[in-house]
Amino acid sequence: MEAVAWDILLAAGTVFFLGAISPGPSLMVVLRNTLIGGRRQGVMCAIGHGLGFGVYAGMAVFGLIVLLEEAPEIFTGLQLLGCLLLVWYGWSMWNVEAKHLFDEDQASGRQGFAEGFAIAFFNPKIALFLVAVLAQVLEADMSFASKAAVGLLGMTIDTLWYIIVALMLTGTSRLDVLKSNAQLIHRITALVLWGFALSVFFRI
Repeated sequence: MEAVAWDILLAAGTVFFLGAISPGPSLMVVLRNTLIGGRRQGVMCAIGHGLGFGVYAGMAVFGLIVLLEEAPEIFTGLQLLGCLLLVWYGWSMWNVEAKHLFDEDQASGRQGFAEGFAIAFFNPKIALFLVAVLAQVLEADMSFASKAAVGLLGMTIDTLWYIIVALMLTGTSRLDVLKSNAQLIHRITALVLWGFALSVFFRI
C-alpha cells in the first residue's frame, strides 16, 4: 500500500482551511441560499460548493499545473467563463424582488446544490488559489494515494466549513435579521461579485 505524505497533507490542509474561512463570493452564495431556502438549501449549497472545490483540487493535483504550462489559452478561457458567470449571478441578485425572496417554491435543495457547485467550479479565484498553493507543496514523486488524499482533504474542509455556516444561521435571530435586510444583502452581494469579476478580468 502506498504511503501518504502526511507533511504535505498538513501543509495543504492548513491553507485549505484558511482559504475556506476567508469571506468572498462563495460565502455570500451559501448565505443567500440559506436565506432563501433555510437549512436544507443552505446545506445542499455547501455540499455542491465542496464538490466543485474538490473537482478543482483533483484537477490541480493531477494536471492543472501541466495545463497552465502547456495550454495557457485553455486556462485563460476558463477564467473568462468564470468572470461571465459572476457577472450573471450579480445581475440576477441585483434585480431580485424582495416580495419573491421567500416564496416556498424557491426553497430547493437542487437549486442550492447547483448554485454552490457552479460558484466553486467556475470561480477563477479558486483555480488560481489552488495552482499557487499546491505548486508549493506538491512533489514530483508523490504517490497516487497522497495526491488523492490532498484532493479529498480540500473537498472535505470546504464542505464542512460551509455546512457549519449554513447550520449556524438556521433557527437563530441572525437569520431573521438577514431576512429583514434581504434585498440590501443581495445588492451588496451583486456589487461584490461584479467587483471581483472585474479584478480577475483585468488581471487576465
